[in-house]
Amino acid sequence: MVDNLTERVQGSRNKFEELVAKIPGYRGYKQKEERREADKLLRLHIARQYDEQLARLNELQFALTSSKRLDLVVVLERAATKLQLLIDRLKTASYGYAGLFDAVKVDEDVLDRMYDFDEGMLAGVDQLSALLDTMFEAVASEALTVVDANKLVSQLDALNNTFSQRQDIILEA
Repeated sequence: MVDNLTERVQGSRNKFEELVAKIPGYRGYKQKEERREADKLLRLHIARQYDEQLARLNELQFALTSSKRLDLVVVLERAATKLQLLIDRLKTASYGYAGLFDAVKVDEDVLDRMYDFDEGMLAGVDQLSALLDTMFEAVASEALTVVDANKLVSQLDALNNTFSQRQDIILEA
């Protein structure tokens, strides 16, 4: 997926950018900038996927409020807060490339590891979606428990902890 994004960013160059790319030293800088843009696009895509799950979580909370299951609503509010935190972190994370004069320089191997890491965050969307599916079924049969709701909170804690490791990739370089 990252390669496709990088190709799309590179393919959107105009004639001036093609000409400037021929300047010695500029080409490598520009390629890193394009990879940085691809990283940003990927993270925004992942954030949108999590936004969809947040909307589903809000629907679940509404259904529980309607059935007066306020004990579960309180737990799911914690989950919603953790999910919103993850979404915000995805949208505002560093782009994975330090500028020309920044203290931390990031090479292409590190960028590749960051892309792999970001793509791995997509797997979390599927896991979250599956858990929400199970919770919706449990609400319909009035079988949802606080233990089930706490599983969601734990999963979101784990996703946030995993995302915290992203910065370590840059710092290890």
